[in-house]
Amino acid sequence: MKAVADSPRSGDAQSMEEQQDSEKREAILAELQAVLDSPIFRSASRCRQFLQYVVQHQLDGHPEQLKERTIGTEVFQRPPGYATGDDPVVRVQAGEVRRRLETYYQTAPTDSPLWIELPRGSYAPTFHWRSSSAASAPAVQPHSPGTHPPALQGAQPAAPLPDPPVAAPAKSSKLGRWLVLAIALPLLLAAGIIGVRFDRNKQQKSAMDQFWEPMFNTRQPILICLAKPVVYRPTQDLYHRYQISHPGTFSTEADRTSQPLPLDSNEKISWNDLYQASDYGVALGDAYAAINLSMLLGQLGKPSQVRIGNSYISYEDLRSSPSVVVGAFDNKWTLQLTSNLHFSFVEDADDFSIRELAASHRVWRTQYNAQGQPVEDYALIARLLNSTTGQFTVAVAGVSGAGTEAAGEFLSDPQLMGEALRTAPPGWQHKNLEFVLETSITDSVPGPAHVIASYFW
Repeated sequence: MKAVADSPRSGDAQSMEEQQDSEKREAILAELQAVLDSPIFRSASRCRQFLQYVVQHQLDGHPEQLKERTIGTEVFQRPPGYATGDDPVVRVQAGEVRRRLETYYQTAPTDSPLWIELPRGSYAPTFHWRSSSAASAPAVQPHSPGTHPPALQGAQPAAPLPDPPVAAPAKSSKLGRWLVLAIALPLLLAAGIIGVRFDRNKQQKSAMDQFWEPMFNTRQPILICLAKPVVYRPTQDLYHRYQISHPGTFSTEADRTSQPLPLDSNEKISWNDLYQASDYGVALGDAYAAINLSMLLGQLGKPSQVRIGNSYISYEDLRSSPSVVVGAFDNKWTLQLTSNLHFSFVEDADDFSIRELAASHRVWRTQYNAQGQPVEDYALIARLLNSTTGQFTVAVAGVSGAGTEAAGEFLSDPQLMGEALRTAPPGWQHKNLEFVLETSITDSVPGPAHVIASYFW
């Protein structure tokens, strides 16, 4: 009996499937390019490299290329076999890419047939399809919080409303007028009461609400931007050399990160004894201020994103979202945004201060006691309705870390804000403003700050 040859239909089906796969791949690559060309990714070169790499290898079916050490070597030029525990560049970058993708899809047009997601705990991207072709699309992960749900399929149109009943003719025009009055009078009274309550609520809006109100003019989350100074740590070899003469010391990572290494001041070390710790380095005062402000924005109902380090904050980011920049001399964005204001930060050799660039030219510097401990510090709060970035921007910074911490507490305290704005000029809600704050420091802890100078324009 002769074998039956494959029918032409099976070859056509295979060809059609290959064509669909090719179209899906082209759609994913087009979506990737749209994401990379967006303002959110355009100036973030590391994020672009990371996302392009993982999407390309996912499409090519190379899951072995999506491991942390491989990505570190291929994308970030780390040496083969490098210690991922000491250098978390891939984990940090993956988290930043996730945040930027979420921001992009919160504001991106919805005419794209899909969106790209980088699931938490994985470096393999997934592709979510919006159209009815999802059944034939590549397998995707279940929908997770923070991403856009697929478009609703097969939605039924709402049933038409019934025609309004036709009122029976009034028995007389006099009776009709009484009916109109009986209906209209309660409505007018209710409208009056609502209007009074609306005006009263408007009058009772707190100074805190009015200070932050401009940030609600955009749907973008507000960025809280902190600096990340370069930090060096001793290598394991340096700890081991110390342990030879001091057995039992620094045997755990907890000891090494919480205790200083008490080297002899005459002992010489080389650059090979230190390494740059990329996951350390946020100033304590900046961190406290960012926590207070993030909690405040949550209470006000405005979503926020914390960005740390110049690698994760570009000028394009500041142009596309309202922002709060935290810290002064360690944060280049604070210095740039406040450089030409009435009050600004000035670094002259080793002298750090807040100076008035007009009028009486007042100067404020951190004050120290005989033991070299800070006892008084100063801070600057600047609210710019339309800064040089074109966005609502707030600068929160002290001359030292204690001043930044105090400024963050001040800006998130309704009572302190209310007192500061009680004597503000009429219409301050629609003006730029600056406050110079003073705080006393006891045992390295700043006390409540108060305003010693202000300017509105």
